[in-house]
Amino acid sequence: MWEQFREGLSPMSRHVVLVEDEPNITEAIRFLLTRDGWEVDTHADGASATAVIQSAQPDLVILDLMLPGKDGLEIVRELRDCETMQALPILMLTARGQMKDRERAEKAGVTRFMTKPFSNREVLTAVRDLHAQANQIEANR
Repeated sequence: MWEQFREGLSPMSRHVVLVEDEPNITEAIRFLLTRDGWEVDTHADGASATAVIQSAQPDLVILDLMLPGKDGLEIVRELRDCETMQALPILMLTARGQMKDRERAEKAGVTRFMTKPFSNREVLTAVRDLHAQANQIEANR
């Protein structure tokens, strides 16, 4: 399953899709990750996010919980229902950091949960960790 997802990508591929509707957050994360060597695609609409992510075949997704058109949890469920997206690392960002929100995110299949506001270092560390874990899983298959 992961092999199909990563087909054609080198083990060190670093491509992320960022789905966030707040332009300031989008630009900050894009700048941070681009400077770290990532290819960053951005998208702001929840309604079409699943199709955009599936088409892009990224190594990682950063996804806001509250989006116009469709919320992030619904997008995660749709991705996890797709065989080639089941192992895709997903970092969920949200302004809502209550325990019930975290539990709902984990149940939906989110890999890691981060509450806004966050520091650049927190985002970069989370993205690097998720990418390293995904590469380790792939190497062990």
